Amino acid sequence: MYCFLGFNTDTPIIATAIHHGHQLRPGLEEEMKISKADRLREEDPYTGLFCDVVDCRVIAEKSRFEVDLNRPRERAVYRTPKDAWGIQVWHGLPSQQVIDDSLDYYDSFYAEVEEACRDLIARLGKIVVLDIHSYNHRRLGPDAPPDDPQENPEVNLGVGSVNMKIWGDMIEDFEQRFAQQYVNGSPLDVRTNIRFTGGSFVRWLHRTFPEDVCGIAVEFKKTFMDEWSGELNHAYLNELRLALHNALPALLNVVAK
Repeated sequence: MYCFLGFNTDTPIIATAIHHGHQLRPGLEEEMKISKADRLREEDPYTGLFCDVVDCRVIAEKSRFEVDLNRPRERAVYRTPKDAWGIQVWHGLPSQQVIDDSLDYYDSFYAEVEEACRDLIARLGKIVVLDIHSYNHRRLGPDAPPDDPQENPEVNLGVGSVNMKIWGDMIEDFEQRFAQQYVNGSPLDVRTNIRFTGGSFVRWLHRTFPEDVCGIAVEFKKTFMDEWSGELNHAYLNELRLALHNALPALLNVVAK
């Protein structure tokens, strides 16, 4: 329920979309109280489309409400509303069997990512992982004003766990190139560590490969879609995707040395 694409190439950049998915394994939806619409609103639909900017891609098809690949293992299955922003996910507490089956998926995912990264590092040296996500900015309702743009950039780069002694210049160059792009006729608002500093996945990458992998959480504000209906604005997403593509040379300048 996840796919690894392009890992036989000499691409030192991986793009991941680990919250892209909406699927649940058979029988699980009946145990959930949360609706499909509410699940979709809290997932990161279409983020897998951003991964097309590079050859190496990892796209998860399972919903984060089955297992959240961006949480530590002990918190990867939401058990109570406190684990899920106050949302009642289950009719009752999930059984141990439900939890164990979900964690099997979690473990296999991390094992395959680790193997793929080790292979790329052995062949290419240092690599960069773009951990692509999206976030809501109209939580008060579809007709309410959007959240304050001063606190919600169009693109938030989460690099809180990055070793800046190794990667700092690259991060700065990447942010600057990204912010020089125009989307919908205006300069793209790209800032670092405003809403998000990077989740468990990139922190795991940095612990596992402290000198050889730079994980950057790239959080796109959901201006490319209607976060309440799920409707995609294809043209707007394509502009954002092109902007990301045009910023990639900043990463290649470092990892290709």
